[in-house]
Amino acid sequence: MDELPVIKTRRKGRSSTQSMLIPNEEMVARALWAAPPGRLSDIADVRKALARQYGADACCPVTVQRHLVQISQSGAAPFWRIVDPDRPFAQRMSGGPERIRERLAEEK
Repeated sequence: MDELPVIKTRRKGRSSTQSMLIPNEEMVARALWAAPPGRLSDIADVRKALARQYGADACCPVTVQRHLVQISQSGAAPFWRIVDPDRPFAQRMSGGPERIRERLAEEK
């Protein structure tokens, strides 16, 4: 990747700050391909790994969710590996929770 990651500083509590990675869609897609096939990975762990990879304290959860919706619509990466079909967010994915369950089962 030839573009630099966007890392913003934000307040955390009263007296400290943290660096927040604002990932682009390509970063999220690469993380999805790296997730083990046929198994549901924790989305929080994926965000932590992205933050660690790019030297940030945290990774923006809202941005990751927006990219996941886009990826589910385009089919660019296996979003079903980190979106829990039993959580409300799965309704926002293309095909909904049933598609996520089907794709996970196909990969086993």
